[in-house]
Amino acid sequence: MGNPKRLLYLFVFFALLSAGVLDAKAQGNYEVQVYGSDTVAPKSTMVELHSNFTPKGSTSTDDGTYPTNHQLHETLEITQGLNSWSEVGFYLFTSWQDGHGVQWVGDHIRPRVRVPDSWHWPVGVSLSTEVGYQRSQYSPDTWTWEIRPIVDKSIGRWYLAVNPALERTWHGPDTSQGVGFAPGAKVGYDFSRKVSGGFEYYGNFGRVWSFSPLHDQQQQIFAVTDLNVSPKWELNFGVGMGSTASTDHLIVKAIVGRRFNWGKPSPVE
Repeated sequence: MGNPKRLLYLFVFFALLSAGVLDAKAQGNYEVQVYGSDTVAPKSTMVELHSNFTPKGSTSTDDGTYPTNHQLHETLEITQGLNSWSEVGFYLFTSWQDGHGVQWVGDHIRPRVRVPDSWHWPVGVSLSTEVGYQRSQYSPDTWTWEIRPIVDKSIGRWYLAVNPALERTWHGPDTSQGVGFAPGAKVGYDFSRKVSGGFEYYGNFGRVWSFSPLHDQQQQIFAVTDLNVSPKWELNFGVGMGSTASTDHLIVKAIVGRRFNWGKPSPVE
């Protein structure tokens, strides 16, 4: 599929170029995840179910969206490996809430490339771009674009990852607000070969060059655990607390993923 270094440079160039037309809430409470740099192997598919429930969220809004209190979000994520350094993911967002029933929220598509192992970088690096639609009942900004650099590193039993995402609205009231900064980070520790624990951080600071007042920012910390029961499975569970008025104050999340191989077994097996 061409020279990986040249294609990676082109991907970065067009991603940065598109930042001028990049929502500050693209990830929201539908895919609460700090990404690692690895991509899905070729001839392999990763199927994940993101389940996020908000026991304590907003009870009223002033932008026409449904309050988040007691919303259950179920997101189906399907990621197909293209080659040893690229993949493409697709998201189907749904929501359930008393009084509204089960609702389709929207869809996103997310191509991603990573630095190949042959480059021998000291850290894992990848870059994803995510574009998609969400209904106005759930987000006043209906078309959004996200660019997410991903850097991670394992040091002994420790694992560190940062996702300094840039987000922008294509269609909605925040179109004129410019690029937003929504970083994520994870610190994990392997207590055993099968059990890891740690913390995940998610923030939304507002515009890149003019951060919002703290009251209007989104700041969340999750205590999480990862269960490494099999190379074929991904299991992540967490409880998150929001510390600002604009953040949902309590969220419970779970990610259950399964890898499927359609050709020669992938290296993880």
